[in-house]
Amino acid sequence: MTALWTSDEVNKALSPIAVTAPFAAEGVTFDSRAVGKGDLFFALSGETTDGHGFVADALARGAAAAIVSRDVAGARGTLIRVPDTMKALVDLGRAGRRRSKARIASITGSVGKTSTKDALREMLSAQASTSASVASYNNHVGVPISLARLPREARYGVFEIGMNHPGEIEPLARQVEAHVGVITNVGAVHIGHMGSEEAIADEKGCLFAGMAEGAVAVLNRDNRHYERLAGHARRFGVSRVVGFGRSEVAEARLLACDLQDSGSDVVALIDGRRIEYRLGAAGEHWALNSVAALAVVGALGADVVKASVTLAGVKASPGRGARRMLKFGAGAIELLDESYNANPVSVRAMLAVLARTEPKAGGRRMLVLGDMRELGEGADAYHASLAGAVTASGAAQVFLCGPHMQALWHQLAPTQRGVHRPDSASLAGEVAAALRAGDVVAVKGSLGSKMKIVVDAIVAASDGEAGH
Repeated sequence: MTALWTSDEVNKALSPIAVTAPFAAEGVTFDSRAVGKGDLFFALSGETTDGHGFVADALARGAAAAIVSRDVAGARGTLIRVPDTMKALVDLGRAGRRRSKARIASITGSVGKTSTKDALREMLSAQASTSASVASYNNHVGVPISLARLPREARYGVFEIGMNHPGEIEPLARQVEAHVGVITNVGAVHIGHMGSEEAIADEKGCLFAGMAEGAVAVLNRDNRHYERLAGHARRFGVSRVVGFGRSEVAEARLLACDLQDSGSDVVALIDGRRIEYRLGAAGEHWALNSVAALAVVGALGADVVKASVTLAGVKASPGRGARRMLKFGAGAIELLDESYNANPVSVRAMLAVLARTEPKAGGRRMLVLGDMRELGEGADAYHASLAGAVTASGAAQVFLCGPHMQALWHQLAPTQRGVHRPDSASLAGEVAAALRAGDVVAVKGSLGSKMKIVVDAIVAASDGEAGH
């Protein structure tokens, strides 16, 4: 098996100041704790840590070589000296992209980008060798390291690109040079840094910078920023724009979505072809993302029908919509775990799922929400605006935490109010104590709201996992 990187290839890509010995690398990492035998370790300098302090440990763990910008005392192994280790990582990522013959997809969006990326990875991997960003490796470090990990024999590559501030997407998009770019949607996420949804759309539209010749853009036809995004695609020279959504003019159209305990039964129209499939995650937002993913599959030249069959195995992950049945008292409760992140778009999507999830006999719909972060000066208004969707969800009791959720609390009917607490730690026990057999409980909040504490308290109060 050919190495991921030979020392000659690395030297050509990085033009190092000095190399102490030849090597062959099987992987690339910047985390010394995750170093495997044969990895290439990049000693990156961050705001709080400096990777040079972990070089000796990385080499001791079996790293093939370490990329450094200065001498490292006590390091026993191959060192590659460069002026700037971050620039070196970007250079290696660019080299990985240049040598690859893979068809490449790039993904961004206010919500749904990670789940869409994961669905694409599953669908394409079933058809040919596929490489994809791990976890949420979507920033200035995650994108180049994902490109540097792209195997030379891969047929497909799937790369997620994220942003928090203006100017972050375009340089990453130019590194990826995708054949197909998909924007799942645009909403009020990171609006505190961006100022407006229009500014967010303009930043997301930079996904189409530097795309390969004959590139295709896949855009949400139901999103109010569709025309703005399509304009950006044309500005960057994209050859074709494909719309997805419920819209009658969408080339990839969601026709029906029937929620089941174990997922969703979906009917879609992809380029004029009717396709019926089972999706292993429940919710119309999941179904819409699956339609977007199928549109990408088609644009990449893979088999759309084969890909749709694979979607039955796509499951929501913990914190991102996973559903768990837990033994509770004489029966069970169903936990909808969306504790990893939250914004106005994704909270409304989760509330729609809650509305369509039936409690068991004697049970109720119970809702737990933590603050949505990075919403800027309008944060209280965004929180208060959820009241209608909360009521429509059929939640019998609503438990809230965080200073901004107080704005929603005041909009709720007294009969809906459970409790409001300053943080998740003070709320968790009260939520667990309020539950009874038959309940469906949904938990969501931004990562900084630490809603996993509530999830853990609910699980601890149960008698373990129960079957569906």
